[in-house]
Amino acid sequence: MGQARDADFSEYFAARVQRFRRLAFGMCGDWHGAEDLVQATFVQLYRRWRRVRPDTVDAYARRILLNLFLGRKRKHRRELVTSTPPDRAAPPGHDSHDRIDLERVLSDLTPRQRAMVVLRFLEDLSVAEVASLLGVAEGTVKSQTARGIEALRAVLPSPTSKE
Repeated sequence: MGQARDADFSEYFAARVQRFRRLAFGMCGDWHGAEDLVQATFVQLYRRWRRVRPDTVDAYARRILLNLFLGRKRKHRRELVTSTPPDRAAPPGHDSHDRIDLERVLSDLTPRQRAMVVLRFLEDLSVAEVASLLGVAEGTVKSQTARGIEALRAVLPSPTSKE
């Protein structure tokens, strides 16, 4: 029974880890923090693996990651800014010029607002799903997402402009 549980979890982990890394990166803005969030998420998920229904495991794992992210942001309000590059290269396809601006702008959003923007546009969740996940009204998701997008548009160049 324990081996089947471990095999099921290992299969789920292998299939979803990249997706959760991308989601975590969108929320926290750095690959090291994303790795920490994903690791903590899968540790908590493993502890509860027997009790999680197969049809809700993605939502459950996403909720764990979100709670860890928001809890971490409450404890550590300041982000570490350094002049040295990370000790690991960005993943393939990563356009550092564009990404730096997006990371900076996303870091200016509140943690909840950033989570809403990432969940809506990176994870492609509906307003209702994000509201349920965060435990807020749908109107709150709509207004906070709109404010977040407005902040992004104010700082980032428009897609048609050439610099």
